[in-house]
Formats: sequence, C-alpha cells, structure tokens
Amino acid sequence: MSVKILMVCLGNICRSPLAEGIMRAKLSENYIVDSAGTGAWHSGQLPDKRSVTTAKNRSLDITNQRARQFKVSDFDTFDYIYVMDNSNYKDVIALAPTEESKSKVRLILNEIFPNENVDVPDPYYGGDDGFENVFDMLDQACEAIARKL
Repeated sequence: MSVKILMVCLGNICRSPLAEGIMRAKLSENYIVDSAGTGAWHSGQLPDKRSVTTAKNRSLDITNQRARQFKVSDFDTFDYIYVMDNSNYKDVIALAPTEESKSKVRLILNEIFPNENVDVPDPYYGGDDGFENVFDMLDQACEAIARKL
C-alpha cells in the first residue's frame, strides 16, 4: 500500500507544485505525491512559469502538473496533507469532516521549525528570487519529511 502525500497552497501554481516536485524526487515510487490549492482560480493550468523555471534550474520537471482545487474527499485519499501557510491551514481544517481528517493536516515548515507555525511566503507577487527562497525552504522541509517516512 502506497503512502499518499498532498501539498496544498492557495492557487496550486507556485508553492505546492514546487513542494510536489521536490517531494516526488526524494521518495520512491511507493509514494504518491500530489498538490492542490484552496482556491479554484487556476484549475487546469500549468504551474507559474517562475516555479517551472526554478524547478528546472534544480533539475526538476514540474510541467506535467495541473492546478486543481482541494476537495473534502482528499481527506480520505491522502495520509498526509501539508499546507504552506496558516491561512491554507485554516481553510483546509474548516473542510475537515472528522478529527481524524484534521490530524492529517500539517504546516510544512513545522517539519524543520517544530511548533513555530512559520509560513512559506507566497512568491506570486514578488520577483524570481522569492521562488528560489521558497524552493530552498521546501527542499529542507521535504528532506525532513522523507527522512521520517
């Protein structure tokens, strides 16, 4: 049986596609990694070109990903749900049908900064360097997750 991991951000075009790509690269095929957004604005779209470029510069190809909105059934599908910031956390927890569902949701940076509830900054409105910084944070967090699994 595969372990299933979902990465969640706001629109599923910047942070969570990077997290999905990084996590996939660190784990074997025995793991299923996906991503989603709390909003549906970008559903069906490719990741932001800056995320694609940042990943490509680190030898990762995320161009096969398409944005989708988080849905309640994701609680049943996934074992771990990693959210990028406190706002995403509140939005996802609000949809959780049970306490067990809520227990699957975690802030991703708590993996490297335990209980500090640090946000992965949304690089969407910033420059390219914001995407590089986000990649580095997510790479560290995904490495910590991969070691635990």
